Amino acid sequence: MSTENIAAEANVEVAESCCPSCGRSELDNIKLMDCDACDLVHYCSDRCKEDHRRQHEAMCKERAAELRDEILFKQPESSHRGDCPICFLPHTLDRETSLIMNACCSKMVCNGCSHANKVRKREARLQETCPFCRHSTPKTQDEANVSFKKRVAANDPDALCVMGTEHFVKEDYVGAFEYWTKAAELGDAVAHYELSWLYQNGNGVEKDEKKGLYHLVEAAIGFERAAKHFIIAANLGHDDSLQQLKEGYKCGVVSKEDFAAALRAHQAVVDATKSPQRDAAEATEKIRAYRQQTFDGNT
Repeated sequence: MSTENIAAEANVEVAESCCPSCGRSELDNIKLMDCDACDLVHYCSDRCKEDHRRQHEAMCKERAAELRDEILFKQPESSHRGDCPICFLPHTLDRETSLIMNACCSKMVCNGCSHANKVRKREARLQETCPFCRHSTPKTQDEANVSFKKRVAANDPDALCVMGTEHFVKEDYVGAFEYWTKAAELGDAVAHYELSWLYQNGNGVEKDEKKGLYHLVEAAIGFERAAKHFIIAANLGHDDSLQQLKEGYKCGVVSKEDFAAALRAHQAVVDATKSPQRDAAEATEKIRAYRQQTFDGNT
């Protein structure tokens, strides 16, 4: 390393440990405070922060945008669905056919574990229970509703999100907004997405595009930025995102290397979600659906 580079790095370290407004450093037994929006400067007092605001404002906004993008486009280790609490395999993103939500505990259990639990209880001639908490399965819809309302009262984010969806289907947008807001405050990603739709369309709440974008975590504008989101989602096993990347590849806006990498990652994640129990559950569901279709066709 050259003498110039060493001197430059030393100057950066000194600058980072000094207040840019008055020049005081942490060596003077003063604890410097971080800038509220970026990580470039540190101040010794609120007064210095205010005095230096105009000089730092443009650089601060630029760095804050960079930090936001780093978080926004960081590949997460798993999807927001998480893992099945019983087999610990990652959930697929297809909630409609692969996840079972139990009213007693609001735990999202994969269809494989739910199917295996039913088979085990049936073979042993035991009463059917929740595969997670072992509570007896509600015999009537009224019993299930009572259990589910207890989860809502306990501020369970999954239960709150489902309750919001039920109000949305009934076109009670105000009620949907209330439940989704509670769920979003508890960190439910699906609730954030649903709230963005309400804000952007003005249903149940005053139309506010800024809040809509906030709940979308500053949604990508233009396909070049959106492609990064599609790659992240495809790498987590999202089929629709992979299809969008395929279309982008055909149009020449997604590179061959990025599309090939997304294909490999998508297949690896899909393979990781498979299990003999889930395959058996899927096969059973196909047989049931076929019998129902045949029955409907004969009536």
